[in-house]
Amino acid sequence: MDNFSSDKTALTGPMLLPQNGEKPTSLVVFLHGYGSDGNDLIGLAPHFAQALPSAAFISPNAPQPCDINPMGRQWFPLQTISPSELNTGAAAAREGVNGFLTVALDHFGLTDGDLILVGFSQGTMMSLETALRREAPVAGVVGFSGALAGQERLSSEIKSKPPILLIHGEQDPVVPFEAMAKAKAALEDQSVSVETLARPGLQHGIDQEGLMAAIAFTRSKLD
Repeated sequence: MDNFSSDKTALTGPMLLPQNGEKPTSLVVFLHGYGSDGNDLIGLAPHFAQALPSAAFISPNAPQPCDINPMGRQWFPLQTISPSELNTGAAAAREGVNGFLTVALDHFGLTDGDLILVGFSQGTMMSLETALRREAPVAGVVGFSGALAGQERLSSEIKSKPPILLIHGEQDPVVPFEAMAKAKAALEDQSVSVETLARPGLQHGIDQEGLMAAIAFTRSKLD
């Protein structure tokens, strides 16, 4: 496993280069959840790589030490999941994520149309927050167990409308399952294409069926 770093961005994290050994034709960026780090979601990369042998994968570490877990990282402080806290935090963290994506794409000579974002929980919030406000649409966004922050800002700030897949466990005790339906409705109000997948019995996590759906979605958008 390699590590991605650049003097043009403060964010670094583990990276998996294309399995075919050639220059990447696409990039998948994983954004981890609250209290975790890039080493968590990069574990998904080998599964995606089986379907996307020419893709590069990066899982950057969030910029801040986690408030409740100093060994982990956070994209923004998260004491509750109130709409106001999510709105403020996601908006403040967006610039750093957006800048990282631009640097990573430039590094490989790729464009937004070659990029898929895959987020989990707080990483889903940041994936949606950032992708919808980039000047050019990314190829797609996959969001596990997350929510759409800043819904009241979306109509005035949206610049891009990438296709989105939201996956959520019906028994999630951390981010309520209902957050998926609320996100879908708000996004469709802005004419964003949204697919959803509910996972019966699943709590706050990623199961095999959700993973396979994410890989199939990613492959279809990059093809």
